[in-house]
Amino acid sequence: MPRLFTRRRTAGVDDLDALSNAHFRAVELAAMGEHQQARELNEDTLERRRRLLGPDDPSTLATANNLATDLRELGDFARAHELDRDTFDRRRRVLGPDHIDTLTCAHNLAADLRGLGDFPRARELDEDTLSRRRRTLGDDHPSTLRSAHALGMDLRQLGEYRLAHDIDRFALGHRRRILGDDDPETLVNASNLALDLRRLGDYAQARELARDVLERRRRTLGEDHPATLNSAANLAYDLRALGEHEQARRLDEDTLDRRRRVLGPAHPETLQSVEALATDLRTLGQRDRAAALLAEYGIAPGA
Repeated sequence: MPRLFTRRRTAGVDDLDALSNAHFRAVELAAMGEHQQARELNEDTLERRRRLLGPDDPSTLATANNLATDLRELGDFARAHELDRDTFDRRRRVLGPDHIDTLTCAHNLAADLRGLGDFPRARELDEDTLSRRRRTLGDDHPSTLRSAHALGMDLRQLGEYRLAHDIDRFALGHRRRILGDDDPETLVNASNLALDLRRLGDYAQARELARDVLERRRRTLGEDHPATLNSAANLAYDLRALGEHEQARRLDEDTLDRRRRVLGPAHPETLQSVEALATDLRTLGQRDRAAALLAEYGIAPGA
Protein backbone atom coordinates (compact mmCIF):
# COMPACT_ATOMS: atom_id res chain seq x y z
CA MET A 1 0.00 0.00 0.00
CA PRO A 2 1.46 3.45 -0.91
CA ARG A 3 2.61 5.70 1.90
CA LEU A 4 0.11 8.45 2.66
CA PHE A 5 1.34 11.95 3.40
CA THR A 6 -0.50 13.75 6.18
CA ARG A 7 -1.87 17.24 5.74
CA ARG A 8 -0.14 18.35 8.97
CA ARG A 9 3.26 17.51 7.47
CA THR A 10 2.62 19.06 4.07
CA ALA A 11 0.14 21.95 4.00
CA GLY A 12 1.30 25.38 5.07
CA VAL A 13 4.98 24.68 4.35
CA ASP A 14 6.89 26.40 1.55
CA ASP A 15 9.73 23.87 1.38
CA LEU A 16 9.81 22.37 -2.13
CA ASP A 17 9.96 18.79 -0.86
CA ALA A 18 6.96 19.43 1.39
CA LEU A 19 5.04 20.89 -1.55
CA SER A 20 5.89 17.83 -3.63
CA ASN A 21 4.59 15.65 -0.80
CA ALA A 22 1.41 17.73 -0.63
CA HIS A 23 0.92 17.38 -4.38
CA PHE A 24 1.15 13.58 -4.27
CA ARG A 25 -0.97 13.37 -1.13
CA ALA A 26 -3.71 15.18 -3.09
CA VAL A 27 -3.27 12.69 -5.93
CA GLU A 28 -3.86 9.85 -3.44
CA LEU A 29 -6.93 11.56 -2.00
CA ALA A 30 -8.39 12.03 -5.47
CA ALA A 31 -7.71 8.38 -6.33
CA MET A 32 -9.74 7.42 -3.24
CA GLY A 33 -12.61 9.66 -4.37
CA GLU A 34 -11.91 12.28 -1.67
CA HIS A 35 -12.10 15.19 -4.10
CA GLN A 36 -13.13 17.81 -1.55
CA GLN A 37 -10.04 17.13 0.58
CA ALA A 38 -7.89 16.91 -2.55
CA ARG A 39 -9.27 20.25 -3.73
CA GLU A 40 -8.38 21.98 -0.46
CA LEU A 41 -4.86 20.59 -0.48
CA ASN A 42 -4.32 21.37 -4.16
CA GLU A 43 -5.54 24.96 -3.71
CA ASP A 44 -3.00 25.50 -0.94
CA THR A 45 -0.19 23.81 -2.89
CA LEU A 46 -0.99 25.71 -6.09
CA GLU A 47 -0.87 29.09 -4.33
CA ARG A 48 2.51 28.27 -2.79
CA ARG A 49 3.98 26.81 -5.99
CA ARG A 50 2.90 29.87 -7.96
CA ARG A 51 4.64 32.10 -5.43
CA LEU A 52 7.84 30.02 -5.17
CA LEU A 53 8.22 28.60 -8.68
CA GLY A 54 6.15 30.92 -10.85
CA PRO A 55 2.92 30.28 -12.77
CA ASP A 56 4.63 28.62 -15.76
CA ASP A 57 6.70 26.05 -13.86
CA PRO A 58 5.80 22.44 -14.79
CA SER A 59 5.17 21.57 -11.12
CA THR A 60 2.83 24.53 -10.72
CA LEU A 61 0.91 23.56 -13.85
CA ALA A 62 0.69 19.92 -12.73
CA THR A 63 -1.01 21.02 -9.51
CA ALA A 64 -3.30 23.37 -11.45
CA ASN A 65 -4.27 20.49 -13.71
CA ASN A 66 -5.11 18.28 -10.72
CA LEU A 67 -7.07 21.01 -8.96
CA ALA A 68 -9.20 21.48 -12.08
CA THR A 69 -9.90 17.73 -12.08
CA ASP A 70 -11.08 17.95 -8.46
CA LEU A 71 -13.36 20.87 -9.34
CA ARG A 72 -14.78 18.98 -12.31
CA GLU A 73 -15.46 15.91 -10.16
CA LEU A 74 -17.22 18.16 -7.65
CA GLY A 75 -19.41 19.60 -10.41
CA ASP A 76 -17.82 23.05 -10.48
CA PHE A 77 -17.35 23.14 -14.23
CA ALA A 78 -17.07 26.93 -14.42
CA ARG A 79 -14.06 27.12 -12.09
CA ALA A 80 -12.53 24.02 -13.66
CA HIS A 81 -12.89 25.64 -17.09
CA GLU A 82 -11.25 28.87 -15.93
CA LEU A 83 -8.29 27.02 -14.44
CA ASP A 84 -7.91 24.56 -17.34
CA ARG A 85 -8.07 27.44 -19.84
CA ASP A 86 -5.18 29.17 -18.07
CA THR A 87 -3.16 25.96 -17.77
CA PHE A 88 -3.79 25.07 -21.41
CA ASP A 89 -2.68 28.52 -22.62
CA ARG A 90 0.50 28.37 -20.53
CA ARG A 91 1.41 24.82 -21.58
CA ARG A 92 0.75 25.58 -25.23
CA ARG A 93 3.02 28.64 -25.04
CA VAL A 94 5.80 26.97 -23.03
CA LEU A 95 5.67 23.37 -24.33
CA GLY A 96 4.01 23.74 -27.73
CA PRO A 97 0.60 22.63 -29.03
CA ASP A 98 1.58 18.98 -29.62
CA HIS A 99 3.23 18.27 -26.27
CA ILE A 100 1.58 15.41 -24.38
CA ASP A 101 0.85 17.65 -21.35
CA THR A 102 -0.70 20.34 -23.56
CA LEU A 103 -2.94 17.76 -25.18
CA THR A 104 -3.97 16.43 -21.76
CA CYS A 105 -5.03 19.97 -20.87
CA ALA A 106 -6.96 20.31 -24.13
CA HIS A 107 -8.77 17.03 -23.41
CA ASN A 108 -9.69 18.23 -19.91
CA LEU A 109 -10.79 21.64 -21.15
CA ALA A 110 -13.18 19.96 -23.59
CA ALA A 111 -14.63 17.96 -20.67
CA ASP A 112 -15.27 21.26 -18.84
CA LEU A 113 -17.04 22.63 -21.90
CA ARG A 114 -19.23 19.52 -22.07
CA GLY A 115 -20.08 19.97 -18.40
CA LEU A 116 -21.10 23.55 -19.18
CA GLY A 117 -23.24 22.37 -22.11
CA ASP A 118 -21.04 24.03 -24.74
CA PHE A 119 -20.91 21.03 -27.06
CA PRO A 120 -19.91 22.91 -30.26
CA ARG A 121 -16.71 24.25 -28.64
CA ALA A 122 -16.04 20.90 -26.97
CA ARG A 123 -16.34 19.23 -30.37
CA GLU A 124 -13.94 21.70 -32.00
CA LEU A 125 -11.36 21.15 -29.28
CA ASP A 126 -11.76 17.36 -29.22
CA GLU A 127 -11.42 17.16 -33.01
CA ASP A 128 -8.16 19.11 -32.85
CA THR A 129 -6.86 17.05 -29.91
CA LEU A 130 -7.74 13.77 -31.61
CA SER A 131 -5.98 14.84 -34.80
CA ARG A 132 -2.83 15.83 -32.89
CA ARG A 133 -2.83 12.66 -30.78
CA ARG A 134 -3.27 10.44 -33.83
CA ARG A 135 -0.31 12.16 -35.49
CA THR A 136 2.00 12.25 -32.46
CA LEU A 137 0.96 9.14 -30.47
CA GLY A 138 -0.66 6.88 -33.07
CA ASP A 139 -4.13 5.37 -33.37
CA ASP A 140 -3.53 2.70 -30.74
CA HIS A 141 -2.43 4.95 -27.89
CA PRO A 142 -4.89 5.03 -24.94
CA SER A 143 -4.94 8.84 -24.98
CA THR A 144 -5.85 8.86 -28.67
CA LEU A 145 -8.72 6.48 -28.00
CA ARG A 146 -9.92 8.60 -25.07
CA SER A 147 -10.05 11.58 -27.41
CA ALA A 148 -12.07 9.55 -29.90
CA HIS A 149 -14.44 8.56 -27.08
CA ALA A 150 -14.83 12.20 -26.03
CA LEU A 151 -15.49 13.34 -29.59
CA GLY A 152 -18.17 10.66 -29.92
CA MET A 153 -19.93 12.12 -26.86
CA ASP A 154 -19.82 15.61 -28.37
CA LEU A 155 -21.20 14.42 -31.69
CA ARG A 156 -24.07 12.56 -30.04
CA GLN A 157 -25.05 15.62 -28.05
CA LEU A 158 -25.06 17.62 -31.28
CA GLY A 159 -27.26 15.04 -33.04
CA GLU A 160 -24.47 13.95 -35.38
CA TYR A 161 -25.25 10.27 -34.87
CA ARG A 162 -23.66 8.95 -38.06
CA LEU A 163 -20.37 10.71 -37.31
CA ALA A 164 -20.54 9.55 -33.68
CA HIS A 165 -21.15 5.99 -34.94
CA ASP A 166 -18.09 6.12 -37.18
CA ILE A 167 -15.74 7.48 -34.49
CA ASP A 168 -17.08 5.07 -31.85
CA ARG A 169 -16.62 2.12 -34.19
CA PHE A 170 -13.04 3.22 -34.84
CA ALA A 171 -12.31 3.45 -31.11
CA LEU A 172 -14.06 0.17 -30.28
CA GLY A 173 -12.07 -1.77 -32.86
CA HIS A 174 -8.80 -0.53 -31.44
CA ARG A 175 -9.80 -1.02 -27.81
CA ARG A 176 -10.97 -4.57 -28.42
CA ARG A 177 -7.65 -5.43 -30.03
CA ILE A 178 -5.47 -3.66 -27.45
CA LEU A 179 -7.43 -3.98 -24.19
CA GLY A 180 -9.61 -7.01 -24.87
CA ASP A 181 -13.36 -7.49 -25.15
CA ASP A 182 -14.00 -7.42 -21.39
CA ASP A 183 -12.02 -4.30 -20.46
CA PRO A 184 -14.23 -1.64 -18.81
CA GLU A 185 -13.21 1.03 -21.36
CA THR A 186 -13.99 -1.35 -24.21
CA LEU A 187 -17.44 -2.02 -22.77
CA VAL A 188 -18.16 1.70 -22.33
CA ASN A 189 -17.18 2.17 -25.96
CA ALA A 190 -19.40 -0.71 -27.07
CA SER A 191 -22.31 0.70 -25.07
CA ASN A 192 -21.83 4.08 -26.76
CA LEU A 193 -21.77 2.47 -30.20
CA ALA A 194 -25.03 0.70 -29.36
CA LEU A 195 -26.47 4.10 -28.42
CA ASP A 196 -25.40 5.49 -31.80
CA LEU A 197 -27.11 2.59 -33.56
CA ARG A 198 -30.23 3.20 -31.47
CA ARG A 199 -30.29 6.86 -32.45
CA LEU A 200 -29.88 5.83 -36.10
CA GLY A 201 -32.88 3.49 -35.77
CA ASP A 202 -30.88 0.28 -36.17
CA TYR A 203 -32.39 -1.46 -33.15
CA ALA A 204 -31.47 -4.95 -34.32
CA GLN A 205 -27.74 -4.23 -34.32
CA ALA A 206 -28.07 -2.17 -31.14
CA ARG A 207 -29.79 -5.15 -29.46
CA GLU A 208 -27.01 -7.57 -30.37
CA LEU A 209 -24.30 -5.22 -29.15
CA ALA A 210 -26.25 -4.34 -25.98
CA ARG A 211 -26.82 -8.02 -25.24
CA ASP A 212 -23.09 -8.74 -25.57
CA VAL A 213 -22.20 -5.82 -23.27
CA LEU A 214 -24.77 -6.97 -20.70
CA GLU A 215 -23.44 -10.54 -20.66
CA ARG A 216 -19.85 -9.35 -20.26
CA ARG A 217 -20.72 -6.89 -17.50
CA ARG A 218 -22.73 -9.51 -15.63
CA ARG A 219 -19.72 -11.81 -15.75
CA THR A 220 -17.03 -9.24 -14.92
CA LEU A 221 -18.88 -6.76 -12.66
CA GLY A 222 -21.76 -8.79 -11.26
CA GLU A 223 -25.50 -8.62 -11.87
CA ASP A 224 -26.12 -5.78 -9.39
CA HIS A 225 -23.41 -3.36 -10.54
CA PRO A 226 -24.89 -0.02 -11.70
CA ALA A 227 -23.16 -0.32 -15.09
CA THR A 228 -24.64 -3.79 -15.54
CA LEU A 229 -28.10 -2.48 -14.70
CA ASN A 230 -27.68 0.37 -17.18
CA SER A 231 -26.84 -2.22 -19.84
CA ALA A 232 -29.95 -4.22 -18.92
CA ALA A 233 -32.12 -1.11 -19.26
CA ASN A 234 -30.58 -0.34 -22.66
CA LEU A 235 -31.19 -3.85 -23.93
CA ALA A 236 -34.81 -3.70 -22.75
CA TYR A 237 -35.23 -0.48 -24.73
CA ASP A 238 -34.04 -2.21 -27.89
CA LEU A 239 -36.30 -5.19 -27.27
CA ARG A 240 -39.27 -2.87 -26.82
CA ALA A 241 -38.44 -1.03 -30.05
CA LEU A 242 -38.30 -4.36 -31.90
CA GLY A 243 -41.70 -5.44 -30.55
CA GLU A 244 -40.29 -8.06 -28.17
CA HIS A 245 -42.46 -6.74 -25.35
CA GLU A 246 -42.57 -9.80 -23.10
CA GLN A 247 -38.78 -10.11 -23.10
CA ALA A 248 -38.52 -6.39 -22.39
CA ARG A 249 -41.00 -6.73 -19.50
CA ARG A 250 -39.05 -9.55 -17.87
CA LEU A 251 -35.78 -7.68 -18.17
CA ASP A 252 -37.24 -4.38 -16.94
CA GLU A 253 -38.87 -6.14 -14.00
CA ASP A 254 -35.58 -7.70 -12.96
CA THR A 255 -33.72 -4.41 -13.42
CA LEU A 256 -36.28 -2.55 -11.31
CA ASP A 257 -36.00 -5.09 -8.48
CA ARG A 258 -32.21 -4.79 -8.48
CA ARG A 259 -32.11 -1.01 -8.78
CA ARG A 260 -34.61 -0.62 -5.96
CA ARG A 261 -32.47 -2.83 -3.73
CA VAL A 262 -29.08 -1.40 -4.76
CA LEU A 263 -29.90 2.26 -5.39
CA GLY A 264 -33.08 2.78 -3.39
CA PRO A 265 -36.69 3.42 -4.45
CA ALA A 266 -36.25 7.17 -5.00
CA HIS A 267 -33.11 7.03 -7.15
CA PRO A 268 -33.63 8.56 -10.63
CA GLU A 269 -32.49 5.36 -12.36
CA THR A 270 -34.92 3.30 -10.25
CA LEU A 271 -37.73 5.63 -11.32
CA GLN A 272 -36.64 5.29 -14.96
CA SER A 273 -37.05 1.53 -14.57
CA VAL A 274 -40.51 2.05 -13.07
CA GLU A 275 -41.59 4.05 -16.13
CA ALA A 276 -40.03 1.55 -18.54
CA LEU A 277 -41.81 -1.38 -16.89
CA ALA A 278 -45.10 0.55 -16.86
CA THR A 279 -44.69 1.08 -20.61
CA ASP A 280 -44.14 -2.65 -21.10
CA LEU A 281 -47.22 -3.50 -19.05
CA ARG A 282 -49.46 -1.07 -20.93
CA THR A 283 -48.25 -2.44 -24.26
CA LEU A 284 -49.08 -5.94 -23.07
CA GLY A 285 -52.60 -4.84 -22.12
CA GLN A 286 -51.94 -4.81 -18.37
CA ARG A 287 -53.02 -1.22 -17.79
CA ASP A 288 -54.22 -1.75 -14.22
CA ARG A 289 -50.83 -3.18 -13.21
CA ALA A 290 -49.06 -0.30 -14.92
CA ALA A 291 -51.22 2.27 -13.13
CA ALA A 292 -50.71 0.56 -9.77
CA LEU A 293 -46.94 0.47 -10.31
CA LEU A 294 -46.78 4.17 -11.12
CA ALA A 295 -48.98 5.01 -8.12
CA GLU A 296 -46.71 2.98 -5.82
CA TYR A 297 -43.80 5.25 -6.75
CA GLY A 298 -45.82 8.46 -6.84
CA ILE A 299 -45.52 8.91 -10.59
CA ALA A 300 -48.47 10.44 -12.41
CA PRO A 301 -49.63 8.51 -15.51
CA GLY A 302 -48.20 10.08 -18.62
CA ALA A 303 -45.60 12.02 -16.60
